[in-house]
Amino acid sequence: MRIGPWSLPNPVFVAPMAGVTDRPYRKLCKRLGAGYAVSEMAASNPRLWDSVKTSRRLDHAGEIDPIAVQIAGSDPAMLAEAAVFNVEKGARIIDINMGCPAKKVCNAAAGSALLRDEALVARILESVVRACEPLGVPVTLKTRTGWDRSHRNAPRVARMAEDIGIAALTLHGRTRADLYQGDAEYDTIGEVKSLLKIPVIANGDIDSPEKAEYVLKYTGADAVMIGRAAQGRPWIFREVAHYLASGAYLPPPTYGELRSCLLDHLEDHYRFYGEFTGVRSARKHIGWYLAELADSQALIASINTIESTREQTAALVRWFDHRPADGPATRRVPQRLAA
Repeated sequence: MRIGPWSLPNPVFVAPMAGVTDRPYRKLCKRLGAGYAVSEMAASNPRLWDSVKTSRRLDHAGEIDPIAVQIAGSDPAMLAEAAVFNVEKGARIIDINMGCPAKKVCNAAAGSALLRDEALVARILESVVRACEPLGVPVTLKTRTGWDRSHRNAPRVARMAEDIGIAALTLHGRTRADLYQGDAEYDTIGEVKSLLKIPVIANGDIDSPEKAEYVLKYTGADAVMIGRAAQGRPWIFREVAHYLASGAYLPPPTYGELRSCLLDHLEDHYRFYGEFTGVRSARKHIGWYLAELADSQALIASINTIESTREQTAALVRWFDHRPADGPATRRVPQRLAA
């Protein structure tokens, strides 16, 4: 599929996740088969642009194009300014967040809270599209099916977005009130797809090659977006892409492959964040990689107390040294995961 002028290599995408989809993670997922990745949310408030956190989110060095940056906020002019600012920093696609259900985002009338005010949604979309159009940068939208199950207004919002000039739409199959509970529903995604000519990306509970195939067929969507199912399992993108293209399964990674993947990820992660932040922010990634592998709990507990990147790496190397390099590092895939 295409987003504006960009032709994407496959229909398996990385969902933007706060505190997860940083530059090292996006680069890794693309290397392991993801056709497209969107950054974690960047603040639209100019007063925050000089913060350390935002500066990291604006760093796209070495990342494969198209670089896509997600912006969040509720002020149309401020969001337009943020879009242009990010384009100047290297963004090739701007994505607007109207799907985040977090209280701190919704309490600021941003994220999925915007679904309660369709007039404001229109002003935001018009403002950002108008700002990006002269720059040749397409604008996409990520949203949910509605504020709650009694107000599933995604079809109206989607048609409005297409009319305004949004280049592609990602739809999570839950309302804001659902948060990440229960099962994602795909009927609304299918309805939206039937109404639009622009690409539609399905999101929510896609955690296996079979589920991706099912969702694409059921909804008619052009692509799938995977979030939490990829935490600690970034090779899911090549697994899904290979299955969709061939109908065949790839073997699970061996302990040797997992070791190489994890240590490469950590090396890039440490360089990106530095010693103090790097060793701490790496803990969640290590936990996700190892959580469902045999005899990993003691290691994870120790990793969470280590305060040196060198010692953190050494502990992992010692653990992998006691595993067969060519043995399959199989893990149980949870039955219900939300993107």
